[in-house]
Amino acid sequence: MQLRSTATVAAVLVSVLVVLLPGATVEGHNITAILAKFPEFSTFNHYLTITHLADDINNRQTITVCAVNNAGMSDLLSKHLSVYAMKNVLSLHVLLDYFGAKKLHQITNGTALAATMFQATGTASGSSGFVNITDLKGGKVGFGSEDGGGTDATFVKSLQEVPYNISVIQISSMLPSAEAEAPTPEPAAVNITSLMSAHGCKFFAEALLASAAMKTYEDNIDGGLTVFCPLDDAFKGFAPKYKNLTVGGKQSLLEFHGVPVYQSMSMLKSSNGLMNTLATDGANKYDFTVQNDGQEVTIKTRLVTSKIVGTLIDQQPLVIFTINKVLLPKELFKAALSPAPAPAPEADAPTAESPKSSKKKKHKSPPAPASSDSPADSPDGDVADQQTDSNDAAEIKGFRFAAVALSFWFAYFAM
Repeated sequence: MQLRSTATVAAVLVSVLVVLLPGATVEGHNITAILAKFPEFSTFNHYLTITHLADDINNRQTITVCAVNNAGMSDLLSKHLSVYAMKNVLSLHVLLDYFGAKKLHQITNGTALAATMFQATGTASGSSGFVNITDLKGGKVGFGSEDGGGTDATFVKSLQEVPYNISVIQISSMLPSAEAEAPTPEPAAVNITSLMSAHGCKFFAEALLASAAMKTYEDNIDGGLTVFCPLDDAFKGFAPKYKNLTVGGKQSLLEFHGVPVYQSMSMLKSSNGLMNTLATDGANKYDFTVQNDGQEVTIKTRLVTSKIVGTLIDQQPLVIFTINKVLLPKELFKAALSPAPAPAPEADAPTAESPKSSKKKKHKSPPAPASSDSPADSPDGDVADQQTDSNDAAEIKGFRFAAVALSFWFAYFAM
């Protein structure tokens, strides 16, 4: 009876420790990082990146990627497909289910029909977005596109498996599909400044049109672009400072609001940390920190913390978010980071040795004027440090509590 009670108490204490101690976090997979360990798949990996399919894969769970080595990609490359058709073909090689090496050889009834990411796009008609998997004789496993009607490739080996999250396997060749390879019309060009002006970001759009930063934005749209667009109230309040910037300074500030990669909201939430911008150039870092607290995502510079408050468009490879404050780079506003000089001592102040000094009332410094773009909230690094210290303290307290509780129960049952 005592032994059973001891086991029960121990189980409870373990549960307490799991809750109170800093636990290990489960990170999402990164398909490009996985394939980067295998140079013979560099071509396949390259096209996953430029088609932005890698982002879709990383944002999904329970998935299988059927990779083909560089030699196996040669036939596909000879067809000179557009990047949009190439994305459809590669999407056919991403199965929306987990198939590790063991599961491939244990398929019920020897065959399975797997849905693919191509099917999930809605572009594929009928069953053309499905792949047949067949357990063949001699220990082989065959793969064939549903619209191909045959076995086009075979399983070669497993590259990496994380049950039941992601399985990356090698197949012998690309799966042919007339529908996936069909010419795909390019998406209609988006006029980003018109879109901004129509949705509360007119002042930022006008500033872009008057600056060389506009060309920088246009040059990056096809390859991936994320824009953090200040709403009109925020940019209007910042206008006096903006007018005082040089032409180059204005361009850098506007480019500071763009990131040269596609980052959806879910991607921002899973990739907190420093992020380069369109203004980043060598020694001029022009970076900021992305941080989320639950569903709220903030952009932090050394001078201001801005919150994402809406989405104007999210259509790969372009996404435009609205933010409630103009982002201020330290490279342009270094003076605001300098600490204010200490007040001069009063002429009639008593000396340090005077016993009356302890009775003297302290004068409080006047509060800094509030402003939407003022560094009154800054430096954000100090706030972050305070939060970190607070979190660390909470974790240490939790650890001490758990350790004390554990020691108590062990001492009790040792009696």
